[in-house]
Amino acid sequence: MRLQKGLALANVFTQIGIMTTGVLVRVTASGLGCETWPKCNQDSFVPVPGAGPAVHQAIEFGNRLLTFVLVAVAAALILALLRAGRRKGLILLSLTMPVGILAQAVIGGITVLAGLIWWTVALHLLPSMVLAWLAAVLFVRVGERDDAPPRQVVPTPLRWLTILSTVLLAGVLATGTMVTGAGPHAGDARIGAADRLQLPIQWLVHFHAELMVGYVCLLIGLVAGLIALKTSGPAIRRAWILIGMIAAQAVVGIVQYWLGVPELLVILHVTLAGAITAVTGALWAAGVIRDRADA
Repeated sequence: MRLQKGLALANVFTQIGIMTTGVLVRVTASGLGCETWPKCNQDSFVPVPGAGPAVHQAIEFGNRLLTFVLVAVAAALILALLRAGRRKGLILLSLTMPVGILAQAVIGGITVLAGLIWWTVALHLLPSMVLAWLAAVLFVRVGERDDAPPRQVVPTPLRWLTILSTVLLAGVLATGTMVTGAGPHAGDARIGAADRLQLPIQWLVHFHAELMVGYVCLLIGLVAGLIALKTSGPAIRRAWILIGMIAAQAVVGIVQYWLGVPELLVILHVTLAGAITAVTGALWAAGVIRDRADA
């Protein structure tokens, strides 16, 4: 059980980590450091001296290599679950990881081949958020006993509130990619204005922020409901953690807007977004639980 939980936690961190390296590619203008896919350039699968700036090639190729780390962690987790004879639903949930990772690799290739058009970059990030959400649910479920019946600990009306907050979070993430699509970081110096989102960034920023405010309000309502119903367990703790993380995210977002979107804060903002998405998945999983397994 300790090994399974360790691998499940590593799976969560690697899913968030590849978002961090992905945004590093973007803010360093390394998106076309490897100019084609699946090869790095027309002649080689690995960077070649002189084919492009060495730093850009290293950053983009390093991000591609991290995909193999994700696959290795996901495969190790699946093997550990199979060897332990875990329940079928858990195995099926774990299989979404390698399938999603491979699909994401293909989307990344399409993004490069399309020349980093803003909407392809957006489609490249959002599946990673879905995988982070699923990875967190998987981490919670791995720690539960297979022979214990599921128990709904969060009342149905509050479960619907959790669903609505997840929908609003999806809107926050989608509009966040639109802000990036209209912002100063195109992913490569060769990307022209025609390939960027042609909408006022101030309007997009405010729309993105208002959705986040709505998301926080739903979480506060969820916490109030859980406290009023004297619901114990991890749901309240995770909701409070989420509210704290979102407050930190709001500070980062406001400061980066004031400072003209510096690269380091963009990396932190996207990484926090991945972490918030993962904790939202863990909060969702806390609504219906089984007894905990012995570690």
